Amino acid sequence: MDLETRNQRIYGVIRDVPKGSVASYGQIAEIAGIPRGARQVGYALRCLPKGHSLPWFRIITASGRIAFPEDTRAFRIQRDRLREEGVRVENGKVDMKTFRWQPDLDELLWKPRDTWDED
Repeated sequence: MDLETRNQRIYGVIRDVPKGSVASYGQIAEIAGIPRGARQVGYALRCLPKGHSLPWFRIITASGRIAFPEDTRAFRIQRDRLREEGVRVENGKVDMKTFRWQPDLDELLWKPRDTWDED
């Protein structure tokens, strides 16, 4: 699979993560058909152009942590965006049992792409 195709698959899955939920890098990779591709999700997110509307901030580590160091602007932006959607972030961590996106097969197959927030 070429880089552009892989990134488009990743971006398509990230678009489906609903407001108020989070997903891990590895979870996004699995759904996109890239087993053990968590790092590839991170690389794809780094390639996003300025002005994009992808809800990148909903993607966190498998342990529930925001991947950016706590003293960075990116950390604060991600934390604040998650909190605006009602996701509880404490000490840079989200409770994955409460906020993890758990789509069923129907949602993955039939959910329209226009249901995510395009701010």
